[in-house]
Amino acid sequence: MGSRNLTHVSGFILMGLTDSEELQLVLFTLFLLIYLITVLGNAGMMLIICLDLQLHTPMYFFLSHLSFLDLCYSTVITPKTLENLLTSTKYISYLSCFTQMNCFVFLNATECSLLSSMAYDHYVAIFNPLHYPVVMSTRCCCSLVFGSYLIGFMDSFVNALSMSRLHLCDSNVIYHFFCETPAILALSSTDTHDTEIMISIFAGSTLAVSLITISVSYVSILSTILKIISTSGKQKTFSTCASHLLGVTIFYGTLIFTYLKPNKFYSLGRDQVVSVFYTIVIPMLNTFIYSLRNKKVKNALIRVMQKRLQAFKITMKLNF
Repeated sequence: MGSRNLTHVSGFILMGLTDSEELQLVLFTLFLLIYLITVLGNAGMMLIICLDLQLHTPMYFFLSHLSFLDLCYSTVITPKTLENLLTSTKYISYLSCFTQMNCFVFLNATECSLLSSMAYDHYVAIFNPLHYPVVMSTRCCCSLVFGSYLIGFMDSFVNALSMSRLHLCDSNVIYHFFCETPAILALSSTDTHDTEIMISIFAGSTLAVSLITISVSYVSILSTILKIISTSGKQKTFSTCASHLLGVTIFYGTLIFTYLKPNKFYSLGRDQVVSVFYTIVIPMLNTFIYSLRNKKVKNALIRVMQKRLQAFKITMKLNF
């Protein structure tokens, strides 16, 4: 069986989630609805945070970047998935596949780092509230966000460099609905041990540091909450970080289930379902977790709508 360098492959065939035309139509409708909600929800979140001055705080600064990442996250995967659900070829070019894979790695690693920055922000707000404005200064927040994007870029760069050296067998069929790194590694005709080790070191380090930061932050937060005497005080303090904790649990839970379980528990169908959850569904869920559960965001939305309505009424009066 001949082999070719990855850069010499013209394209791939994405097998997708199912061969049933009826089920493909159902999935197309469902994924399209989820994608529209994701785009409107995350774009709306960024717009509200930008327009409402009361949300110009470190917490919502991080949240606006999380919404941006979720919007990009979904856009990298969902449109091509929707296209493949309606076509019989399911073809994706080499450049598109390579771009999708590395954008996914970049966004995934960046979101991990950003979630740890958000956990640290909550820790400072609860554990040291008097010095919070000094510690979480604009410079500090910008540095944390920039560092998150830098870590994502480094992980993506290492992934791209490692994958570009692969040699593939004659088959270019990817048994997945998007160009995920493990799915492409499975096509290699040569030993991928060194490539997997290199990718695992960088990706594992990002995941480990992020999880440790989040765990330490929330252990400290919980210990602080338990020291509060009043029940109302405990509830108010816990509600500050409850949404973030829920989002972190869902995001990391699916990633750990997908990438850190033993190979003997691997199941193509089950893993594809989990992949759908963290690539398509979670970006939509984050919108609900961080907006519908947040009174400040809902109040900000009301204020923004009232201002726009008032401006519209003034404009109408001037015109008539």
